[in-house]
Amino acid sequence: MTHLSDLLDTLDLPQLGAHMHAQMVDLYPICRSITGEGIRETLRRLPIPLELHEVPTGTPVLDWTVPKEWNIRDAYVKNARGEKVIDFQAHSLHILNYSIPFRGTLTLDELKPHLFSLPDYPDWIPYRTSYYAPNWGFCLRHRDLLALEPGDYEVVIDSTLEDGHLTYGEYFLPGETSDEVLISVHSCHPSLCNDNLSGVLIAATLAQMLIQVARRLSYRFVFVPGTIGSITWLAQNEDKTKNIRHGLVLATAGDAGVLHYKRSRRGDAEVDRAVAHVLRHVPAGFEIREFFPYGYDERQYCSPGFNLPVGSLSRTPFGEFPEYHTSADNLEFVRPDFLADTLEKVLRVFAVLEGNGTYLNQSPKGEPQLGRRGLYGAFGGKKDAKTNEMAMLWVLNYSDGNFSLLEIAEKANLEFKYIRNAADALLAAGLLEKI
Repeated sequence: MTHLSDLLDTLDLPQLGAHMHAQMVDLYPICRSITGEGIRETLRRLPIPLELHEVPTGTPVLDWTVPKEWNIRDAYVKNARGEKVIDFQAHSLHILNYSIPFRGTLTLDELKPHLFSLPDYPDWIPYRTSYYAPNWGFCLRHRDLLALEPGDYEVVIDSTLEDGHLTYGEYFLPGETSDEVLISVHSCHPSLCNDNLSGVLIAATLAQMLIQVARRLSYRFVFVPGTIGSITWLAQNEDKTKNIRHGLVLATAGDAGVLHYKRSRRGDAEVDRAVAHVLRHVPAGFEIREFFPYGYDERQYCSPGFNLPVGSLSRTPFGEFPEYHTSADNLEFVRPDFLADTLEKVLRVFAVLEGNGTYLNQSPKGEPQLGRRGLYGAFGGKKDAKTNEMAMLWVLNYSDGNFSLLEIAEKANLEFKYIRNAADALLAAGLLEKI
């Protein structure tokens, strides 16, 4: 079976990006929320055999309780001429997410407190929610709000908010060891491409690719509604957390910004160092931020009672692009090439985690003679042969049982693949022993 490092050498990034974007086109119109049929339909359409878990309303989950299930069939506002001036069928962001059922006729003044717009971006529809406070409302373009005429308006919200279930999806790929990598994405946002679907589709594609390679580590993919979903998963799966050695939350991963990494609460976990190492070799630039207790679901995995080694990888972070939580976070805002770039960088992080280890030099007194073992020139014909030979010297010198290959790569300022290749050659020659 092929190895992840070999797979990386054969990636067709344009094809991968186009494929993920095509899947995004399919999922974009669905009205997702933290519960309901929208999230189920989304998870069922993903190209991996997810196991769907249904957690009943009222179930205690840590300090929270699973909420009522929300579903919506239709919603609109009609003016006195019978024209739909706001139509949920035209865009799922038009409804205040989790709106309770409502039917009635209201004057414009009575209706306005239930309307939400963005004066600074008059052509965009905002995304608003009311998960935990019963309410109803509509979101619309500010220019459309300004065009509403005085008079009576028919308001219909055909929704249900009743006992049901919270749904999350899980996919587990076993490896040679029980040590796990957790990949978590939130799958609850309606018609938002960067803040939702980018992470969902990158995670699903990662799973498809990891099926094809030999795995030392096991991989657990969880697709959860934001906040309440990760809290529910932790409450229901606390026994599984003991095997999690590395973790990533993926979100806002398909825009044109440079890659950003938010460290785990631990700050120096192996995944923190692996991501930093990969990003240091990205020519387009990057930014690494320290952990802070706000953001996406990493803050749940990193809560002090769990303190899991889970960081968060994105391109432009949440709230730092104007299109965030608006209708402008659409299929044009997310680009196939950036989806593919994020995917590739995550695979490189996994290759580091897969290939890392600590070794012991079997000829530590003086520099062993590499020529007679065929190691000088072992990489002959390759443009980076000298780099590989220098990597062997670094590995030999620091393989005293106290430094991992990742730490050696950091000291040498070489990409991990060169250190890993060198270690493989030295192992084959009997000059290294794995600890």
